[in-house]
Amino acid sequence: MKPLDVVRDTIDAALEFTVAGSFSLIGPAIRRRLFDWRPIDGRGVRDQVAVVTGATSGLGLECATTLARLGARVILLVRNAELGLRLCEQITGSTGNHDVSVIVADLGDLVSVRRAAQELSRLPAVHVLVHNAGAMSASFKVSAQGIEQTTAVQLIGPFLLTNLIRDQLQTGCARVVWVTSGGMYAEALDVDWLESPAHDYNGVRAYAKVKRAQVSLVEEWGPRLAPLGVTMTTMHPGWVNTPGVRHSLPTFSRLMGPFLRTPAQGVDTILWLVTTAAGSTPPGTLWLDRRIRSPHRLKRTRRSDTAAQRERLTQFCRGRCGLDEVPGPTR
Repeated sequence: MKPLDVVRDTIDAALEFTVAGSFSLIGPAIRRRLFDWRPIDGRGVRDQVAVVTGATSGLGLECATTLARLGARVILLVRNAELGLRLCEQITGSTGNHDVSVIVADLGDLVSVRRAAQELSRLPAVHVLVHNAGAMSASFKVSAQGIEQTTAVQLIGPFLLTNLIRDQLQTGCARVVWVTSGGMYAEALDVDWLESPAHDYNGVRAYAKVKRAQVSLVEEWGPRLAPLGVTMTTMHPGWVNTPGVRHSLPTFSRLMGPFLRTPAQGVDTILWLVTTAAGSTPPGTLWLDRRIRSPHRLKRTRRSDTAAQRERLTQFCRGRCGLDEVPGPTR
């Protein structure tokens, strides 16, 4: 390794160690210069089908808008059809891309997910799938199928959708990106909680637990899908100034406001992952600011994330979806 590379990696590692320096807008401001980030090249997604969930605001809307600007055929998966159509017009107006459409889907309702998958299955291929939908719930709620709402929207629904359009993803040699959260670093993989959420429900912890489950699931599932030509990764956007953060974490948002990332900074790594050669982004990995990151910072979370627990997590997701086979090739 060249001396300059050692210096760069040392500075990057120091940023990552501080958490605040890494997750705030300081992270991309320094890393952009440190690693000489190049502008996102849209040739990799031009005229390709890109599906974005949770695209009505914040990171999802920013991601969908930028993909449209890069020339992708963008499909917004949203719960509200009227809002979705308004956003299509907004995106078209700001980008000049008229190939922006809506599929109505509530990822927390598996019946709705299956309907959306039927629509997507009519396409010859899906090239990009961004699992971004999700929000914190202040109180305990369950989905139409009796699954805790955060788990349903951010884990089970995306798991089912991905499985149901696997043929389209395979044909498109798709890049599948799950948008997780740095909050997951505080939580261990806890399949028991997913199966039976605690009565002393805490929305922030529930969100972090499900985000941990996302990362563990993809770490297990990504390599299984790789032989099909599908590259599945996770990323966390750092601390971003979005409506969701302002609503769910008002105190944090108020205190950190000047240091929060913009939505454009938050989605940069998503766009980089879906436009970079698949060989440069190993399946099952976690990313922040265009670099692979460790999925663990604490020994207790690392101890929980065993192969046996990941397999149990996969079985839990499969069971809640009513699927009969594990996704990807048989090992």
